[in-house]
Amino acid sequence: MISLLHAQFRKTDSMSLDASVQERKNELRKLAHANRNAQENKDELSRRIVGAFMALPQYATASTVMFYIDVRSEVRTRNDLELALQSGKAIVVPWCNADGELELFLLESMDELELGMYRILEPKQELRLLPEKQVNVESLDLIMVPGVGFDTRGGRMGHGKGYYDKLLEHARPDTALVALAFECQVFEEIPVAEHDIFMDLIITEDRVITGKGRR
Repeated sequence: MISLLHAQFRKTDSMSLDASVQERKNELRKLAHANRNAQENKDELSRRIVGAFMALPQYATASTVMFYIDVRSEVRTRNDLELALQSGKAIVVPWCNADGELELFLLESMDELELGMYRILEPKQELRLLPEKQVNVESLDLIMVPGVGFDTRGGRMGHGKGYYDKLLEHARPDTALVALAFECQVFEEIPVAEHDIFMDLIITEDRVITGKGRR
């Protein structure tokens, strides 16, 4: 009976801790969104950030690289996709299926993209399920990761849906996870849950932060 009570207390404590983490995350998520929306010179700073990404040694040695396509006020990547497509590397972009899971698409031309729901640039529907266009996450050598907020340990906070967590947990252990963010999205520490994945690097307009990664 005593051990059962202890187990119940531990479960209650764990649930309280999870709720506390989630509450704090929601507060920081709102602040990070506000900071990012208010960020000035997004195009100029985005060019600097993506340029630093493409100057990484991990980019130079990678054969297959995943770029995210920016949405709303994220660091803008679409302006540099054309340059990436000319690099001789296999460039992959994610898209979200009807089940809310990210799938990967081999992008060979900007003409393969169209404005979808919510005016989000994404692979054309008629191309998405072609076998030659589908990519397995384990084939990626380098992954560019978006996010709402980050910390100096490499902690990442997304929109709370877990899309990228589900994708990244299947990436190869040697695949570098590199997040792009404006400096205003970086906090000293954000609360993390057990399933959260740490970045190897976070690139802002001012610095490259080395994170814990998946070690």
